[in-house]
Amino acid sequence: QSIMTEQTNLPYTWKQTLEDVSLTIKLDKKVRGRDLSVEVKKNHLQVKYKNSSDFIVNGELSKAVKGDTVWSLEDGDTLSIDLTKVNKSEWWSCVCKGDPEIDTTKIAPENSKLSDLDGETRGLVEKMMFDQNQKARGLPTSDELRNQEALKKFMAEHPEMDFSNAKIDGQF
Repeated sequence: QSIMTEQTNLPYTWKQTLEDVSLTIKLDKKVRGRDLSVEVKKNHLQVKYKNSSDFIVNGELSKAVKGDTVWSLEDGDTLSIDLTKVNKSEWWSCVCKGDPEIDTTKIAPENSKLSDLDGETRGLVEKMMFDQNQKARGLPTSDELRNQEALKKFMAEHPEMDFSNAKIDGQF
């Protein structure tokens, strides 16, 4: 979700997902990529024109980023920088320390698809969805079905036992 409120005095606009932070810097003149110096370290971001000592952005990042940063220049005057977050489970309140902070509690996370999840998590979510659907329809959950199958198997393997008077409540 784009977050641009409280950010009007910054030299850039930014947005984020749980995985990355994207900055857009509108430059005051048209340049080529070789005219810019863009340095991204784990905890620091520095952007300036190569022939100038004045920085467009020079600050300590509020959170750590990975080294595989990608930047591009569009139309000669719009610099885009994509930072990959080290911690992919938190929202940033600002890009650089000391910048105005946003209220991260107001961020509505993007919808995710089951196909985006790793196999184990996907299986767990699918089981939860199945169980919720079964309960809503008054049918047994996956655990209850598994228990019923185990009991049927046990009864079939032990025909000598009489289960005719057994009370089975599903809680086993």
